[in-house]
Amino acid sequence: METSSRVLGAEHPDTLISMANLASTYRNQGRWKEAEELDVQVMETSSRVLGAEHPDTLTSMANLASTYRNQGRWKEAEELEVQVMEARKRVLGAEHPDTLTSMANLALTYRNQGRWKDAEKLDVQVMETRKRVLGAEHPDMLTSMASLALTYRNQGRWKKAEELDVQVIETRKRVLGVEHPNTLISMGNLASTYWNQGRWKEAEELGVQVMETRKRVLGAEHPDTLTGMGNLASTYRNQGRWKEAEELGVQVMETSSRVLGAEHPDTLTSMGNLASTYRNQGRWKEAEELEVQVMEARKRVLGAEHPDTLTSINNLAFTLKSQNHTEEAILLMEKCFQIRKQILGLQHPYTETSLKTLNKWQMENIVIGL
Repeated sequence: METSSRVLGAEHPDTLISMANLASTYRNQGRWKEAEELDVQVMETSSRVLGAEHPDTLTSMANLASTYRNQGRWKEAEELEVQVMEARKRVLGAEHPDTLTSMANLALTYRNQGRWKDAEKLDVQVMETRKRVLGAEHPDMLTSMASLALTYRNQGRWKKAEELDVQVIETRKRVLGVEHPNTLISMGNLASTYWNQGRWKEAEELGVQVMETRKRVLGAEHPDTLTGMGNLASTYRNQGRWKEAEELGVQVMETSSRVLGAEHPDTLTSMGNLASTYRNQGRWKEAEELEVQVMEARKRVLGAEHPDTLTSINNLAFTLKSQNHTEEAILLMEKCFQIRKQILGLQHPYTETSLKTLNKWQMENIVIGL
């Protein structure tokens, strides 16, 4: 980037591409602020030099939207994504691959806001268009099917999700091969669908397969391998197999911390998962210690209003409540509810759950007080 800027100039298209690439690297490290700063710079320069509707300008807007999405800034992400989608429809056409990608991104933002119907409508549209334009076995078409399956899963429509998941796996196995990273992702998705139905044995079988294959193909310390291990630990946890869950959880956390860094979002997720395993065993102090650590780090790294930070606050509230620290728990849950209401809206499932829990705890506290 620096050489390109010096040799070609700060506003040369190649310099802007190198800035966008660096922003992408920051994004993968969870360094959202640095990514955002570069994304904004690229977008503004590109708009000025190339024009507001140039494909490269629209790509830079989509990248900035992605950075917003990773910070849980759904409204800002949505605003940009709608703009990109409309412009691409106008400039490139409704069936251009880039237009379909922008529609899929908007569907993802809707899904993150709990707007399942809006997400589903776009997902179906993208999937059907890709099938017609690219063919039934094109990788992008299969990605669309996986996205629609995820939207079904979020609505508790397990059978529909499973049907799509199985279809994606079979096609990817045939087209990409059994050990291709995308095939393994789709197997992980099906395991998640089984998991949500309480079909632990089937989920475990797939989880072990995904984990072992990733270890062999990608290496024991690859982020995807660690994700697979984390998912398997979750499956053990749901079967009450605490020791196995803990063993894997500790391994994932320590490796993630060493490879990705102590404050990387994935490391913090693994710490949160291990805390959950401790909580399920009634090891409140160990759970609390980890949860406080995760919450503070997420506040610092992701911001006080990021959905993951709010999940940490929610989890810590439950751990405190389990130790009869009711007043502290209520205060945290109140905070969690207020921010979720503000960020996600009153209708979002997470906001509704927070409110329900808060009301229940407050009522119990009044009864105890009486």
